[in-house]
Amino acid sequence: MLTVIVDYESGNLHSAEKAFQRMAREGDAGDVLVSSSPEDVARADRVVLPGDGAFPACWKELHDHRGISEAIDEAVNGKGRPFFGICVGMQMLADVSHEYTETPGFGWIGGSIEHIAPTDKALKVPHMGWNDLVLDQPHVVLEGIETGDHAYFVHSYHFHVANTVHLLAHVDYGGDITAIIGRDNIIGTQFHPEKSQKAGLRMIANFLKWKP
Repeated sequence: MLTVIVDYESGNLHSAEKAFQRMAREGDAGDVLVSSSPEDVARADRVVLPGDGAFPACWKELHDHRGISEAIDEAVNGKGRPFFGICVGMQMLADVSHEYTETPGFGWIGGSIEHIAPTDKALKVPHMGWNDLVLDQPHVVLEGIETGDHAYFVHSYHFHVANTVHLLAHVDYGGDITAIIGRDNIIGTQFHPEKSQKAGLRMIANFLKWKP
């Protein structure tokens, strides 16, 4: 089994690589490879798409790496490989982002990326730090995780899902903020599981065993 973490020069992948490698080793879940090669993505059994920074810049970088976005699409939609989007990698699942300029996403989960606007003006944006998850729906990748478990967030924009059936968990930050989305063989987190200690590592371990 091979899990490929896609490297398209949009973020420091060291902590993600170490967390996925650790859980793969502990769960006997095969190899974890960080790669910018479409050929590696094509042969992957699981695909992880991270992303740090602004959506338009990440989208451009992803599509500037020739063949990577096409390889991801074929792996996820053509072959049905399990997919894990992290932070902006999760936001790319949307139809469109309104961060700075209107930018299309993959459109795999209906919705849009909007600026966070807390009702409590004392709450700062970006939303940065630990927050308590509120689970909305069960999912095999969330086994062992409960409402109240902590996750680590760093973001100014979040995912407005078009259909709440795709909303797996949220947090309260002066209003509901989407934390986890998913459908079929696709799951994504707004938070960084590799930085979210017990809950995040449990999600990674579950993902590495997931057979949609």
